[in-house]
Amino acid sequence: MQTLISQLQTRFQLSEFILQRDNLAFVTVTREQLRPLLLHLRDKEGFTHLVLLTAVDWIEDNIFQLTYLLGDRTAGCDIGVRLMLPRDVASMDSIHDLWPTAATYQRELREMFGIDFPESPRVDEDFILEGWTDLPPYRRDFDTLKYSQESYVDRLGRETKDPAAYMKLKLYPDEDNDG
Repeated sequence: MQTLISQLQTRFQLSEFILQRDNLAFVTVTREQLRPLLLHLRDKEGFTHLVLLTAVDWIEDNIFQLTYLLGDRTAGCDIGVRLMLPRDVASMDSIHDLWPTAATYQRELREMFGIDFPESPRVDEDFILEGWTDLPPYRRDFDTLKYSQESYVDRLGRETKDPAAYMKLKLYPDEDNDG
């Protein structure tokens, strides 16, 4: 994996490299470098499988991190290609023409994070959250407690129990379980 990364660093502008383990590495690239790098990895290096496309909301830095995880099934290794996007202009070029399954991931990311992928098939259609009009729920500024309180009625009779103490009581009912 280290050899591959060294070769990639001579051809592409990698701003960060992390060797997670012998068969898994992550690189960070600019928006302009993403497509050429993905094509190179797919067509020249054997990373033919798009394992997943996911996002992380770094609200403190006002960015989204997109991670394209590619797999080389023959060599048994994966590489994650990361890209940072500003949260306020969350839009990225589609890669559905490189991997058709990317369209599904892109629909999910649009709905759950609000990251747009113009020209991706069916990206504007409801995917998981039919009729959702609120802030995308995977954004860290989405207030789940407030949403729940406004959307659902309180149900009496529920109580919260410490899982460890509760299981200890269930497993050993005859013992003194005060502490």
